[in-house]
Amino acid sequence: MKLSVVIPCYNVGDNIAAQLEALAGQQWSEPWEVIVADNGSTDNSLQVVREFARRLPELRIIDASGKAGAAHARNVGARAATGDYLAFCDADDEVAPGWIAAIGESLRKYDFVASRFDTEKLNPGWLFATQNSPQKDGVQKVWYPPYLSHAGACGLGVKRSLHERMGGFDESLPFLEDTDYCFRIQLAGVKLHFAPDAIISIRYRNELGRMFNQARIWAQYNVLIYKKYRPPEMVMPHPWRRYIRGLKYLLWSLLDAHTKAGRAAWVWRLGWQIGRLQGSIKYRVHPV
Repeated sequence: MKLSVVIPCYNVGDNIAAQLEALAGQQWSEPWEVIVADNGSTDNSLQVVREFARRLPELRIIDASGKAGAAHARNVGARAATGDYLAFCDADDEVAPGWIAAIGESLRKYDFVASRFDTEKLNPGWLFATQNSPQKDGVQKVWYPPYLSHAGACGLGVKRSLHERMGGFDESLPFLEDTDYCFRIQLAGVKLHFAPDAIISIRYRNELGRMFNQARIWAQYNVLIYKKYRPPEMVMPHPWRRYIRGLKYLLWSLLDAHTKAGRAAWVWRLGWQIGRLQGSIKYRVHPV
């Protein structure tokens, strides 16, 4: 078997070296390659990537600037891949030792797999303490109908034939395209399996404004995903009551905003509540 690692790249010159350094230290008995799909970077990202050409002899840079977005970059990278198995990771994260072998061996057994996330290595204590630890002990699951599992695209592995059969990532979605991807594959009858030995350290946003905006956008697009995939017979129980409870908790949590971690958590919750309401108005469905 051959594994193709696809990394979407857009102006990540400050971080991509750490990811490539981590990949350069990987060992596996099977052949594998790394494809950096550049989405139109204007910084020194590609210069940094080229510096790893000798250490990663199966490293290629692919032009994926035809359309903005990580979904497009991943799809272009997957089309350029020569392996029968695909693994996706992000430029600003860092794969742990043994990740290539672990994700590859998992794909021997299963068609669709998700990595374990470590949130401590790349984030200060005050920051990761404000966030849940997604994919630490298993794949994530949405709290709304259709109650399916999902995982971040920064650690997915999939057989190439399945990826192509599903049409890749939906490039019309600028956000939560990975959740949509996971839903479509599961609705086609393929289970998402957790690969606990395939560990990736993920990097959170550490500026309050960026944290707020990410929470707002994710909440808004969760409403869209809910509307898109909710079976007609499945209704979210008491959606507006749940929303009001969220607002009350937001006000109550102001008591903790005197600490750095408390402020970060409060800003995230504020963005989430605003995003839920924006999504409800924009997509004409109750918030989730």
